[in-house]
Amino acid sequence: MIDKISYYVCCMAFTLFVSISATAQTSEQKALESKRERLQQEIKEINRLLFAEKKEKGTVLDQMEALDKRINVRQELIRVTNQQSNLLNRQINVNIRSISKLREDLKILRNDYANLIQKSYQNKAQSNRLMFLLSSENFYQAFKRLQYMEQYAKHRKKQGEDIITKTNELATLNQDLVLQRKTKERLLAENKKVKNDLFNEIESQKNLLRSIRQNETKYTAAIAQKRKEARKIDREIERLIKSAIASTNKKAGKSSRTKFVLTPEAKLVANNFSANKGKLIWPVEKGIKSQGYGVYSDKLYPGIKHRNNGVTIATDQGSKARAIFEGEVIAILTVPGGSRGVQIKHGNYISTYYNLSNVYVKKGDKVVVKEVLGDIYTNRFDGTTKLKFYLYQDSNRLNPEDWIYQL
Repeated sequence: MIDKISYYVCCMAFTLFVSISATAQTSEQKALESKRERLQQEIKEINRLLFAEKKEKGTVLDQMEALDKRINVRQELIRVTNQQSNLLNRQINVNIRSISKLREDLKILRNDYANLIQKSYQNKAQSNRLMFLLSSENFYQAFKRLQYMEQYAKHRKKQGEDIITKTNELATLNQDLVLQRKTKERLLAENKKVKNDLFNEIESQKNLLRSIRQNETKYTAAIAQKRKEARKIDREIERLIKSAIASTNKKAGKSSRTKFVLTPEAKLVANNFSANKGKLIWPVEKGIKSQGYGVYSDKLYPGIKHRNNGVTIATDQGSKARAIFEGEVIAILTVPGGSRGVQIKHGNYISTYYNLSNVYVKKGDKVVVKEVLGDIYTNRFDGTTKLKFYLYQDSNRLNPEDWIYQL
């Protein structure tokens, strides 16, 4: 009897463990699947926005960056798919053990049930229920015998129900196992294709590198020109921010050129802006980050460093720049030989939207979140449409990727 109780306790513990493990793995699998779908969509967007009918038209520098972006995303997709496959392996192994345990449980339950049926038949043959009750020596004994018969009947019924439940669980687990194996086969097939695509892209990158090395002067000139343009934009953005700080503070009787003196209303806007860190909307309706914030090494000459003081977002031709938060337009940028831009003050935070062909707002305008600021310029040589987005707190640079949702 004690052994049987111990067995049922072990069964319950095992079932609980499997249930908790399955729930945790299902949650992890859903998260990985969501990430994998996002990466697949990002590859589609990269192909559409950076490669469609224009990969031979842009500068070699742009081609290298676009190709490298796609290679990095594919490598991440392979890593995530491998994680999914490994997790499925663990789930399959758990299900195999669960199926084995359930079969063992069913065998024991069916044997117990067969013994119960046999004993019930024997008892029925020897005496009926009424005689069993009438032969009681007193009322208390009759009552206890009646209780025993009811408990016996309930136990027999429960064992029958347990057999049905375990049989259904076994059927469900077998179905899950078939689906999991099919999913694993699909993931492996998809991963094989992604690896082939990655191999071809790496070969394309090598070919591009060879063509660049044959004309290094042209490539280094392109790098120098790009860095020069970036520095010109950065200087103008920071000059306008310091000018806005000085102008605002002068009205308040302060002389600082590095930090805004905030009115109660501006402080409220700044606090609301800060409270939305990581949740702010994209400055375009849709697009992909083609170049992130910070310093990065050149793909051909790692000793050469590039700096991006904001983020570059590739989007569709005809797309508009939009305000990420309510605020006031403090400047319209016009860089000689370049495009136009808009600067918006959100308390003591400043967002800058550069590479616009047309601007719809003017200095002093109050804007609301998602308000259209202007048309994003489309490069007539390579057909790409890119917005350069910058974020500052007073005169200090911020990483927009920390502030914009999933940037």
